[in-house]
Amino acid sequence: MPGLSSAAGVVGFLSEPEPELQVFALEVLNEQIDSLWTEVAASVGDIEALYEDPSFPERELAALVAAKVYYNLQEYNESMIFALGAGKLFDLDHEGEFEDTIISKCVDAYIALSGSAPANSTNLPPPQLTTAFPSTANGASSISAGLASPTTPFSQSTLPSKSLLSRQDSSTAFDPSAQAGGDANLPSALPASVASQANIQKQLYAIVDELFERCFRGGSYRQVIGIAVEARRLDVLRRAISRASEDEKEQRKDEVGNLIRSQDLIEYVLEICMTVVQERGLRNELLRLVLDLLNDIPSPDYFSIAKCIVYLNEHTMASDMLVQLVKKGDPTSTAISYQIAFDLYDNSTQEFLKKVREELPAMPEAETAQPADSAEEAPEPKESDQLLKELNDSAGVPASTLEDDQYKKEEALTPEAQKAFDSVREILSGTKTIELGLEFLFRSNRTDMAVLNKIRDSLEARNSIFHTAVTLATAFMHAGTTNDKFFRENLDWLAKAVNWSKFTATAALGVIHRGNLGQGLKLLDPYLPKEQIAGSNPSSAYSQGGSLYALGLIYANHETFALDVIREHFKKATEEVVQHGGALGLGVAGMATGDDSIYEDLKSVLYTDSALNGEAVGIAMGLIMLGTGNIKALEDMIQYAHDTQHEKIVRGLALGMALIMYGRQEGADELVNGLLDDPDPILRYGGIQTLSLAYCGTGSNKAVRKLLHVAVSDVSDDVRRIAVMSLGFILFRKPSNVPRMVELLSESYNPHVRYGAAMALGISCAGTGLDEAIDLLEPMIKDPTDFVRQGALIALSMIMVQQNEVMNPKVSTIRKTLMKAITDRHEDAMTKFGSAIALGIIDAGGRNCTISLQTQTGNLNMAGIVGMAVFTQYWYWFPLTHFLSLSFAPTAVVGLDQDLEIPSFKFHSATRPSLFDYPPEQEAKQEDAPEKVKTAVLSTTAQAKRRAQKKEKQQRRESMDIDQTPTTPKTSNLGEKMELDEPAGKEDNPEAEKPEGEKKLEGEVSSESAKKKMEKEKVGYQLENMSRVLPAQRKFISFPDGRYRPVKKPTGGVVLLTDTTPSEPKSLMELKAKKKVKPAATPATMQDRVVEALGQHMADRADRGESSGAAEAAGVLTAVDEDVEGGEEAEVPGDFEYFTDEEGGGDE
Repeated sequence: MPGLSSAAGVVGFLSEPEPELQVFALEVLNEQIDSLWTEVAASVGDIEALYEDPSFPERELAALVAAKVYYNLQEYNESMIFALGAGKLFDLDHEGEFEDTIISKCVDAYIALSGSAPANSTNLPPPQLTTAFPSTANGASSISAGLASPTTPFSQSTLPSKSLLSRQDSSTAFDPSAQAGGDANLPSALPASVASQANIQKQLYAIVDELFERCFRGGSYRQVIGIAVEARRLDVLRRAISRASEDEKEQRKDEVGNLIRSQDLIEYVLEICMTVVQERGLRNELLRLVLDLLNDIPSPDYFSIAKCIVYLNEHTMASDMLVQLVKKGDPTSTAISYQIAFDLYDNSTQEFLKKVREELPAMPEAETAQPADSAEEAPEPKESDQLLKELNDSAGVPASTLEDDQYKKEEALTPEAQKAFDSVREILSGTKTIELGLEFLFRSNRTDMAVLNKIRDSLEARNSIFHTAVTLATAFMHAGTTNDKFFRENLDWLAKAVNWSKFTATAALGVIHRGNLGQGLKLLDPYLPKEQIAGSNPSSAYSQGGSLYALGLIYANHETFALDVIREHFKKATEEVVQHGGALGLGVAGMATGDDSIYEDLKSVLYTDSALNGEAVGIAMGLIMLGTGNIKALEDMIQYAHDTQHEKIVRGLALGMALIMYGRQEGADELVNGLLDDPDPILRYGGIQTLSLAYCGTGSNKAVRKLLHVAVSDVSDDVRRIAVMSLGFILFRKPSNVPRMVELLSESYNPHVRYGAAMALGISCAGTGLDEAIDLLEPMIKDPTDFVRQGALIALSMIMVQQNEVMNPKVSTIRKTLMKAITDRHEDAMTKFGSAIALGIIDAGGRNCTISLQTQTGNLNMAGIVGMAVFTQYWYWFPLTHFLSLSFAPTAVVGLDQDLEIPSFKFHSATRPSLFDYPPEQEAKQEDAPEKVKTAVLSTTAQAKRRAQKKEKQQRRESMDIDQTPTTPKTSNLGEKMELDEPAGKEDNPEAEKPEGEKKLEGEVSSESAKKKMEKEKVGYQLENMSRVLPAQRKFISFPDGRYRPVKKPTGGVVLLTDTTPSEPKSLMELKAKKKVKPAATPATMQDRVVEALGQHMADRADRGESSGAAEAAGVLTAVDEDVEGGEEAEVPGDFEYFTDEEGGGDE
């Protein structure tokens, strides 16, 4: 039928009484509605009447025409309802904009309808604080706060009704944290007619089911999974994965057991859980479903199971899986159990790992033969046992079943199984991981000492802030390398440390020797508090406190005997400085143990109401209870924060409460709201920290909106600063989104907001070298405010860590900028401090560490996040800067065989060697000598000299019987001008000859030359085991060696290998980090330790040549400061003998 130019005649048929004419009109309009809809729109009521008439034979056709009319009118909800009424006439297989739009609206309605179903009864609400914040009608914590809100200038009550900050969010993006599918007023919510009409719902489900079937036929399983997750339909999710496995079996009947497609889908669901789903309850339900599906597979992916177990905190399932693998007895299963144990250590808390170790089977005689540190890990029943019992009771597990399981675990084990379980325990304790990380950093240390010496020479050591800056730079550059040579060789500089600078310098030893489990206590023995003996010189309280802090950093997140040693000193300490360092050491070493006895010790010191140690104690209480959500601890801390008058104590308690709520998400909302409504800005500051740590890494839209609102509304600059900074913690898994979000904030009139924007970029984009972030930070280097420049320099170093000129051409320019800020005499002290720290960060761990807030397997790096959160408090207290070392992660691939030995083999990197190579070291330049006054030389004299030189050259040529083309001397146009003698070092300094424009382009030229060099290189090269492999390089790594095969896809860190030819002899790598000196045994009492140290002092100096310098350093740091009342003066060390790494010994 030819196209109609007008629909007037056809529309008239709709009013005719004969159904045949009406059906004819509808058929014509259905075919040409796209061109005639403007005329038909006025008669859409007649079409609706035909659809609603039960006697009309073509009701579905009328519904389809009405749907198309409403579609062209952009009334998509009405169009969807009539399209559903069209039944089979609405063809899903027909490709067109109308069909695609209606399908999209149907999916949205399906998600909203499914989301409005009653929630699962297993998702219990989080426990409530019994000591809640008293609230008024406005939700403020007090009447004064209700009348004068902390956000009064831009508060909710004063905003107009149309303000962006007061109206509800109209975003159509999926946010699982929104209850019941969202507000019914939102455009994406469920239409009222769909919610009320059962036949429409039935047709909606039919359409969506047909859509799912179409996806199944086309192999688009991921689309179905995405819709099922958004709709919270776990039954559809299970159906999609089951259908995928069935289809794969049909296609590959000869390989039924190898279900690759279904395993890929399960990994996809896991990825969605970790990166998209924001509600904790829904995530747990999805993970439990994934666990059930994985257990149904004949050969399950044990690594995916382990990832689910960690998130669900199911320690019993973890131990059962390890037992099952070990008892299989074959080498591959044993290697898989070791790899899972390594992954569990990287991703779990100390409390979780301790429970798993206790549940592993052990022979009775083996329990009595445990080493000292293991024996102390089997204490009397604690609260964790009670929690385990309550968990089993709530799960309906009878006591008899638990006892039977215990008897089963105590069955006789073969020697091979017993050895494997012992190895698993060692791995779960963290000893093996820490030992391998220490070995890698020791072997691969590439610290550029020229940079460090330049920092030392440029900053005046008599100024405590500069001395602290050099100390921190030294600690970060040598973090984990055990190389404290800089301290031993610069004793005169070290002797200038007084008071808290001495505290920080002593604590820096803990950063340098972090992970040195065998000798940590022995190294710090000269600094630790000792009982005073008559006639002996008292040591400085600052070095004693710093040594306890250092001891905690060495054994960070590793519960061993060191925790008891620190606790013993802490309980005996009477000086506030020692208590301060002991509290920080306790918190770091006992992180996330949930130990009530340590918490009570800390609380008793807190109640002495000392401002000096109160801040450290508050932080330590949060570290001990990290992530537990302990209600009793929160109530105690909230109450005391309101009672005390010391701001430092309130600040420490605020951060401690945030640490307790780490990763709790919705469970922290009540505490966050209460703290944010408090009139005290320090507690509001803590509320923002609680929000950032509770939702860290989730990308929660709700948390981001709250932070942005506070960033522009709070009356306190401190609160605004931390609100902007916290965006980095929420969004570090999506670093590319952060520059766009903070772009306007980085140009704010408020310098605190600009500083927060800089640090947010540094935290979220750490180690990425993201160009967008660098473009925002470069102008901030020249900011008029000193602390903004400081934050920009630190953030740039975080982003540029382990970047070279090939990966990012701007790295050389940024390094020069950092050095220029150090050497510029006109630069502010605060900026110089930030530049020194930045130079330490950019070369962290001997250029072998990156800053990582995620583990190798993609989970949250608890220690890294906590370390970064506490590091940001250096704004108030410099010693807390050392916490950043917890975020340093060695970038190495370490292969271990089934015997947990390090075989010597090579793996392949499919890149050019220069792409991920170390950045070049800075050339050590001689200090410029004072320039001589340039002597004027007459032009006639210069011309005479040139003639004499020319004549002499000519004579030399004639005396040699060699035909050589004479060189033409350069003509000079300065013949008539007075010339000057060149200074002595001019020829050696090409920089003086370069024009200013060339100096600016030097970085670009060097990067271009690096790129040309890379183009000439051959792609692909071999790497030795235990080599540096950057995160961006992992995807290019392969194991072509025919003998050793990884048990899983390498993700960096420790990789277990299976030996395909175990009968052949193997070559092993020797551990270089293990010294010949045996670790010191813990003396029975403090007095024994003091006597032993005094009696063996001279003998140790003779036996350990390399420790003589360290002993002198100990004497410098432990000397009592001159300004301490009643103390002895600290003498500058005299001549002494020490041994360096290159020479056997000598006199100074």
